Amino acid sequence: MLADFLLRTTNKKENTPVYLSDPTWANHRPIFETSGFKNIATYEYFDKKTNGVAITGMLRDLTAAPEGSIIVLHLCAHNPTGADPSEAEWAQIAKVVEDKKHMVLFDSAYQGYASGNLAKDAYAARLFSDRGIEFCLAQSFAKNMGLYAERVGCASVVTNDPEAAVLAQGVLKNVIRPMYSNPPAHGARIAHRVMTQPDLREEWESEMGLMSGRIIRMRHILRDELVRLGTPGNWDHITKQIGMFSYLGLTKEQCDELIERRVFLLPSSRISVAGLTASTAVDLAKHIDEIVRKSAAK
Repeated sequence: MLADFLLRTTNKKENTPVYLSDPTWANHRPIFETSGFKNIATYEYFDKKTNGVAITGMLRDLTAAPEGSIIVLHLCAHNPTGADPSEAEWAQIAKVVEDKKHMVLFDSAYQGYASGNLAKDAYAARLFSDRGIEFCLAQSFAKNMGLYAERVGCASVVTNDPEAAVLAQGVLKNVIRPMYSNPPAHGARIAHRVMTQPDLREEWESEMGLMSGRIIRMRHILRDELVRLGTPGNWDHITKQIGMFSYLGLTKEQCDELIERRVFLLPSSRISVAGLTASTAVDLAKHIDEIVRKSAAK
């Protein structure tokens, strides 16, 4: 919906450059292509040496992007890497966006499910808002409310001008009418009730804390076991990353061997930390240790 909105409201229409992080969620590019955008590029995001955010390359690419480009940013728990900018880095990103008059679209799929704190996970959007930067926000309640099958979310357009907000709402209505006309109310009413009823909201936030806390513990168990085993390399990135997914920093060949051992991960070394238990995290560390040592011995 917001991709169609941006197509209708940007000066260059379908020729407006759209920048996605490299890597990003696999569906981002098809969404913008289906909406009609013809100029889709990427900005550097992940540093394979540190297994963290490549902030220097990211700022360089955003600065080099044509003025008024659309920049897709992950609000928190970057998918697929799990690597998020620090608060200081978000300030640097915001400055470039201001200077280049870019339009930002935040993808918020994991608010509250990353750190366990709704406000902490919303830091970047609130920073941009406080600085007077207009942006779009695509928010999903699929994970943080367990409403995956209901496809519940919220499309927001943050403006500095009340008149612009009215115009944006009109454009959104024009986008929605031929797209799906009117959404099912069931999931939206569940989300509304949970967020507005104090006892339910308190329970919801508590459960998010429990779920996100469990994932964070799995990260620590995996990292700590690798350290205990003396596995060659630095594994601190596992606990510095956040959210459901992690890039382990392994080579494709090492991943292929893990896959042969019936370890479920992708050739990029992306794993679902949420799928680990205390015992399987220890088992995974053992297999990683063995294949890393084997590689080092070659």
